[in-house]
Amino acid sequence: MNTQKILLVDDEPDILEFIRYNLEKEGYKVFTASNGVKAIELAQKENPQLIILDVMMPDMDGIETCNEIRKIDKLKNAVIAFLTARNEDYTQIAGFDAGADDYINKPIKPKVLVSRVKALLRRINGEQDGTALTLGGIEIDREKYIVRKEGKEYNFPRKEFELVALLMSKPGKVFTREEILSRVWGDDVVVGDRTIDVHIRKLREKLGDEYIRTIKGVGYKFEF
Repeated sequence: MNTQKILLVDDEPDILEFIRYNLEKEGYKVFTASNGVKAIELAQKENPQLIILDVMMPDMDGIETCNEIRKIDKLKNAVIAFLTARNEDYTQIAGFDAGADDYINKPIKPKVLVSRVKALLRRINGEQDGTALTLGGIEIDREKYIVRKEGKEYNFPRKEFELVALLMSKPGKVFTREEILSRVWGDDVVVGDRTIDVHIRKLREKLGDEYIRTIKGVGYKFEF
């Protein structure tokens, strides 16, 4: 029996019912909320593995809701995806800055929805080697999703962690933008052109500018 929990948040009842129906058919335990305040309460109570948030909601929008959820320690490993009809880069950038892992564009067909949800949940259930890697004074703990620098611990959002782990896995290797998108976001995920740049900027803000080098027109590499 599938015991994975999914929290759906949208102020449109028809969309909530459509998504819930299709996910419950797959055996997921689905909870719904029509606003950000209720979503935060349910997330704390049920501890879902996946949270799907509408961006445009009254009172507390999806960006603000995501920000608040990411402050809750026990939910730090939950996957958060925004459900939105808005495709502007600035909306995606704001979402990723708030700690989102992905976007699902609506309208979406049931089979595509289920496929995307399964892909998102595989990120939680994916194999991890449980080992730590240390380079240039930076240590990444793949089992605990923790980054340490000079004794200080950082709990990175999932995408930031996966990105720095990828770059550190082969120091000196230039990872192309296409390779990074494929390895970190997946081939079936459509994100804005600036998504990688935003995450690289946030990594540099936390770790320092000296570790990640930009290879103009190609991609990025880790140096120490």
